[in-house]
Amino acid sequence: MALSLSVCAAAPTDDSVAMGYPRPCEVAVIGAGAAGLVAGRELLREGHKVVVFEKGESVGGTWVYSPSVESDQLGLDPCRKIVHSSLYQSLRVNIPRECMGFFDYPFVPRPSNKERDSRRFPQHREVLLYLQDFAREFELKGLVRFGTEVFDVHLLDEGRWMVRSRKVRMGGCDDAVADESEVFDAIVVCNGHFTEPRIAEIPGIEVWPGKQIHSHNYRVPEPFQDQVVVLIGSSVSAFDISRDICAFAKEVHLLSRSAPDKQLMSKQPGYDNVWLHSMIERAHADGTVAFRDGSSVRADIILHCTGYKYDFPFLKVNDIVTVDDNCVGPLYKHIFPPLLAPWLSFIGLPWRVILFPLCEMQSKWVACVLSGRLALPSQEEMMMDVEDFHSKLDAAGLPKHYTHNMSDYQFDYVDKLATVCGHPAVEEWRKQMLDMTMKNKGSHPDSYRDEWDDHSLVLQAYEDFHRYCKSL
Repeated sequence: MALSLSVCAAAPTDDSVAMGYPRPCEVAVIGAGAAGLVAGRELLREGHKVVVFEKGESVGGTWVYSPSVESDQLGLDPCRKIVHSSLYQSLRVNIPRECMGFFDYPFVPRPSNKERDSRRFPQHREVLLYLQDFAREFELKGLVRFGTEVFDVHLLDEGRWMVRSRKVRMGGCDDAVADESEVFDAIVVCNGHFTEPRIAEIPGIEVWPGKQIHSHNYRVPEPFQDQVVVLIGSSVSAFDISRDICAFAKEVHLLSRSAPDKQLMSKQPGYDNVWLHSMIERAHADGTVAFRDGSSVRADIILHCTGYKYDFPFLKVNDIVTVDDNCVGPLYKHIFPPLLAPWLSFIGLPWRVILFPLCEMQSKWVACVLSGRLALPSQEEMMMDVEDFHSKLDAAGLPKHYTHNMSDYQFDYVDKLATVCGHPAVEEWRKQMLDMTMKNKGSHPDSYRDEWDDHSLVLQAYEDFHRYCKSL
């Protein structure tokens, strides 16, 4: 989808020029994952005063692995104790580390440290360590209030924002902790979108006697020993988890919307106990799950690898921003609500993207707009742009929940942000490397993380990295 980006430069005042920047703001950033960390850095670079609120005890957001799962493993009980991370123990990244890192802080191996994972597609802990390195390198931890949950953000009459937060009780402590209220000029929302599960709708599920789990609560394969598992989803995590559990499960029945309804189930090459089906026709009280391809199986577990919902329970803005069928809106360029811009913004909503550099460029834009170095179009122009964007989605036949899917135009989007912010465009090697990786994954889904043929692009990447990592 083509993307136009209409932004104009703002003329700084005489006083602002004397200060060295146009307009410093007091900014609250919600979340200290990758998006929150890079937002904090860019805001700080632009001269703003920044507080980053983080519910957990460390930076990293969803990359902080926890073996814990929620009491309601389907994720429907609103009173359940939330576990933020969705990582499973065996998870390895599905894009090369060279592509994945921030522009000016490459995600390079650290072979001198034997505890680090030097593979091009490392396990999840290496990403967390990279984010910790990033926070340390740019002295960001001092901005973060750990163990602090934001539960209420609302607009005050004078146009500033009230942020109410409370300390999270750790280790079973029952000591009462008073809520804290603070006022900020601007809010940057970076709370991620891999915590609130989306669940497939299954006819007859209310009488089906088996167990349902969402992949948010999948950690290790051993509990699936000798079970017949129906796994819904066609994402990378669905594929990985199916391969993870098939070594323990009796049978794994993998469902995909792309499988024709009338096509008979097919056994997956190289696996004796993994079958591909079309979607579920109906679940029955005797434990049977019937598929649209005419086959059926008596299943023990239905595992939903069906994605996540955007959720901002702390944000009280009188429906100026809503979430409808997983579309957050209205948002100008997936970041600014026109009626509240630039004082409310969202970083990291797009999916099927290389997230870290995209968040970096979004953050640069937000920081520059808040300082007055750049200006947004008028509210009317931004709203017209949003309406035009959704009209194009409708014309293309894309459902509303695909609003933030940028798989087809992420580099166009980031390049336009880069141009506005005076930053170089995305490197050609990064674009080509992602393209080659996706093709390799399609043809070699079980081995693409360990076998590749893009060595010339890796060399180009490291030539660029020498600007930032002199020791390479």
